[in-house]
Amino acid sequence: MAAITYELIRKDETTGARAGVIHTPHGSFPTPIFMPVGTQATVKGVSPDELHDLGAGIILSNTYHLFLRPGMELVREAGGLHKFMHWDGAILTDSGGFQVFSLGDLRKITEEGATFRSHIDGSKKFLSPEVSMEVQKALGSDIVMAFDECIPYPADHSYAKSSTERTQRWLVRCCAAMTDAEGQGLFGIVQGGMYRDLRARHAAEVTELDLPGYAIGGLSVGEPHELMEEILSYTVELLPEHKPRYLMGVGTPDYLLTGVRHGIDMFDCVFPTRVARNGMAMTWTGRLVMKNAVHTHDHTVLEEGCGCYACRSGYTRAYIRHLVRAEEIFGLRLLTLHNLYFLQEFMRRMRAAIIAGTFPAFYQDFMNQYHKR
Repeated sequence: MAAITYELIRKDETTGARAGVIHTPHGSFPTPIFMPVGTQATVKGVSPDELHDLGAGIILSNTYHLFLRPGMELVREAGGLHKFMHWDGAILTDSGGFQVFSLGDLRKITEEGATFRSHIDGSKKFLSPEVSMEVQKALGSDIVMAFDECIPYPADHSYAKSSTERTQRWLVRCCAAMTDAEGQGLFGIVQGGMYRDLRARHAAEVTELDLPGYAIGGLSVGEPHELMEEILSYTVELLPEHKPRYLMGVGTPDYLLTGVRHGIDMFDCVFPTRVARNGMAMTWTGRLVMKNAVHTHDHTVLEEGCGCYACRSGYTRAYIRHLVRAEEIFGLRLLTLHNLYFLQEFMRRMRAAIIAGTFPAFYQDFMNQYHKR
């Protein structure tokens, strides 16, 4: 039996939005879902118990960072990532490909893999499809991502074509390296840049391998929203309906709405935790910059009716602004918990709207109020 399976519950009749359930060896979770990012085997400032309370059924961790520190052998020794970080829910591990891509001049990509300098100590390292799979097997994640190259924007057709072809060859090597893996499911990643012909060709090649799930990579890398939506809507139609669909690196409400509207099930992004550490709160009507003077004497909570720990406990905007300006860790924790709760609730309401058959109205209502700020 496959380690990862997808169950379709309801599909919206007028859009591609769909509600489902993904089953993994560490539990099942409803979709569409946003995965909090735990890059270093922890979601920054948040405990596993708090993640459960927020309703997170799956988190993302990162092969590149754990490969460098503390190293796969230590995690293997601990009994895998779940035991190491004391998290009993599902885990998806990124392959490390995006982080290597982000290193710019510090890395060199060849057919064999990527040679790069560690951002920690400058030492020379090497990641390949085989090494990435070996690390992810040691981590013991439920969902393993294929090692790929994220194509930058803009990129000409020739570069995008050669990169996508190499990514496909790397995927075949990933599949071979995972033949002895138990309790893990490998997801392929469809690349192709902003070119429809490359997306179509690569989607056909990836889905021919009949993997347990598929991701769309190389979007939300700096291209205009309209172009992102065009390529997304085209590509998602090329993926099988009975498998999970994952849009990588997306975490703002407008992009999440766009993704769900086109039939995406899974999302991840550091956005909610990163902006929290910079003093920003996410709300249903827009973003609140807590350093702004307008909040100095505001003794209301971040958002009325919010069920997050910060809001239900009565911590006010004035107090949180004080903590942020004083660089107190508690203030950043409150914002992190609030932002993660907001996105979990956002996804829950989208799912409920899909099941109720009211998703188009939900979409329009949210976009109308969100853009008022």
